[in-house]
Amino acid sequence: MDVGHGLKDTGAISARGKPEFVFNQLLARRLAQALREHQLRVREINFDGSIRKLAERTAQARGSDLFIAIHHDSIDEQYLQTWLWQRQTQTYTDVKRGFGLFISARNPDPDASLTCAVVMGLLLRRAGFEPSSWHGKSHLAADVQNGVWYYDSLVVLHTASMPAVLVEAGVIKHRDEELALLDPQRQARMADALATASAACLSAR
Repeated sequence: MDVGHGLKDTGAISARGKPEFVFNQLLARRLAQALREHQLRVREINFDGSIRKLAERTAQARGSDLFIAIHHDSIDEQYLQTWLWQRQTQTYTDVKRGFGLFISARNPDPDASLTCAVVMGLLLRRAGFEPSSWHGKSHLAADVQNGVWYYDSLVVLHTASMPAVLVEAGVIKHRDEELALLDPQRQARMADALATASAACLSAR
């Protein structure tokens, strides 16, 4: 499991000025714990935020059965508005929220990647999470109902030597969803859904 971005490239900035890497790190730690509770071995990649080259992430994953990259989403600048938070001007959205799951047709096992992503999306929805519909503006749909989209050019997806799924857990530019994404109980619920899906996907292979 790879924690997206890092200490240098911190990713998107939330509506209240927090770097995406912080959100990624929190959810990844909970997911790692949930995966181990499902008796799965976890190889932790970039949990300290030190990896800068994307290809190094998938190189470290060689020999694993499934690659999961943890991210949180933003939105195009044209949809952003400004507000003042703690005397600092920040940007936010009220129109986009929800999770997204990405796979690459260039991955060496695109069918298994799709299967794992669909099961993740299904269990996330059963746990009460809603997929974002906004990804259809720039990505080809793989399974709209379960929030799965193709993103063929993503390095961590197509350079992985095993099935790979990138998880956008939610939109940190959305002011309400940002707060929800920091809730430990919500993180645990999402982690459990993703871990259960991963266990089911791997057991079927």
